[in-house]
Amino acid sequence: MSARERILDAAADIMRRHGVARATTKEIAKAAGYSEALLYKHFRDKEELMLNVLKERMPPFTAMCVPGEGTVESNLVAVVHGGLRFYRRAFPMMGSMLAQRRLLEASRESLRKYGAGPQEPVRALARYLAAERDLGRVAADAGTEAAAALLMGACFQQAFLLYFAEGDEGPDLPESFARDLVRPVLAGLLPEAGPLP
Repeated sequence: MSARERILDAAADIMRRHGVARATTKEIAKAAGYSEALLYKHFRDKEELMLNVLKERMPPFTAMCVPGEGTVESNLVAVVHGGLRFYRRAFPMMGSMLAQRRLLEASRESLRKYGAGPQEPVRALARYLAAERDLGRVAADAGTEAAAALLMGACFQQAFLLYFAEGDEGPDLPESFARDLVRPVLAGLLPEAGPLP
């Protein structure tokens, strides 16, 4: 296993157990068995390390479906199901950061330089829906930004409820639950003729 991979594994473990706010690069490097200097050869700063943990060590959901492939419904169900898993596991990592105003402000500024932040999944989903609208698979007058916000908001809220009730271990919500979240929103997105392939 490469040094980068070991650092990411250690960072993911520490961030899940202690939260991003309390995870230090020194502690992460030590847990990986390396010096802090080596950590900085792979990652510019803690925010870049955190972003890579989110991208590479968390359930994926921001890798968007390809417009025109599959069905709009199956693509949205996959995104929502991934979002439910992702947010559930992100809560213990991010909670401590949200509780400290100065840390939150510093993180906000740092994430901006990477073009990242909690708004990005909503924007990515809105772009996907707009592309499907351009292909005629979503109604011309559909509110794609609102639909994206509704779906990602539902993921966030339902994942929080599950995390609050059961923590980040144990079974995830089933795909059928994701489908139930998608269907009411989908009804407002599809052209009058109904679902397209």
